[in-house]
Amino acid sequence: MDSTINKYRKELETFIDKIRKILGESEDDDVLGVIERELFSSEILHNISANDVNSFLENAYYRVKSKYGIIEPLLKDEEINEIMVNGPNDIFVEKKGKIIELPIAFLSEKELEDMIRIFASDVHREINEVNPIVDARLENGYRVNGVLKNVALNGPILTIRKFNKNSIRMEDLIEYKSITEECAEFLKTIVKARYNIMISGSTSSGKTTFLGALTGYINAEQERVIIIEDSAELKVEMLKNTVHMECKGANSLGKGEVTMAMLIKTSLRMRPDRIIVGEVRGEEIKDMIQAMSTGHSGSMSTGHSGSVLGMLNRLEALYLMNSDIPIMSVKRQIADALEILIHLERDSTGRRKVVEVAELVRLEGNEYILNQLFRETDKGKLNKTNNNLINDNKLRKWR
Repeated sequence: MDSTINKYRKELETFIDKIRKILGESEDDDVLGVIERELFSSEILHNISANDVNSFLENAYYRVKSKYGIIEPLLKDEEINEIMVNGPNDIFVEKKGKIIELPIAFLSEKELEDMIRIFASDVHREINEVNPIVDARLENGYRVNGVLKNVALNGPILTIRKFNKNSIRMEDLIEYKSITEECAEFLKTIVKARYNIMISGSTSSGKTTFLGALTGYINAEQERVIIIEDSAELKVEMLKNTVHMECKGANSLGKGEVTMAMLIKTSLRMRPDRIIVGEVRGEEIKDMIQAMSTGHSGSMSTGHSGSVLGMLNRLEALYLMNSDIPIMSVKRQIADALEILIHLERDSTGRRKVVEVAELVRLEGNEYILNQLFRETDKGKLNKTNNNLINDNKLRKWR
């Protein structure tokens, strides 16, 4: 909570309204100069402690000068990769892997809701009490989610996820100690040999970043890759023959929606060598699994789960929710489609890392048979197990 906001909320609102009026009637572009001149000649100054003057000026300046108000410096800070606003008084960021509460605040719920509407208008979306949620990608690639107070109990909610402008390579992840060199070398051969890969992990465990790094092993000269995402996040500059598609929400009339399932279906008519699906979370699971098991080997995707086995169970549940075929048929399709599963976690220090790599060998009865290839020890080290790849036909053909 910003102590200046807490102490001088009414004074700030009155002063900011005055400054906006002055600037609207003047051609003076020295915003800070106008703010300082007006404050030091105003009776409001008598109500402000000397220790709070700079903070008062800063609060007024960002709100008047910048379209994004107090969020502006957070958007520019390259060390911040997530901004979380839980109502007007509670603002957190993720910085260098740590969650930090900031000593800043919005003046009111209205100011925060106005900010959410600004972000929505940036992408030509409408947000109101009838449609109180907006989820969109800005032109700079940032993903914005906003929820109005009529459905958020602790006030309007704004979440902004920022992404690296440049591709993260596997060499970078090795340097960050997110994966060992030995495991990365194994995954390089697996990608080149065109095994189907599923990456699992919890929210903010680094799934999309890791998927992007894996694409660096694809033959950029010889393969046509179709990439499908809900919101475009993957950076794949190294690939040449690439189609990158993203979903589209319905307009205010409820028309024009383009779903992940629709994009996967149309991608099959684009002569893909591989299909990469950013994250499966709904009916698109059927089309993805069928694409993987009908000739598009080397395809990859990600999904939310707490373990490799948990990912398989979640895929089953998603499939069954959107289909009326028997459970055993679903299991068989998943076992036929997926070959390698990689699980990521985020540890207590904020570091994202690979904790398990397993081969999905087969379905035996109603149980998936997994062959663990790499596994994290109790001491947090990723080690190769004594197991070798069992289904190695693709590997032998590639070599």
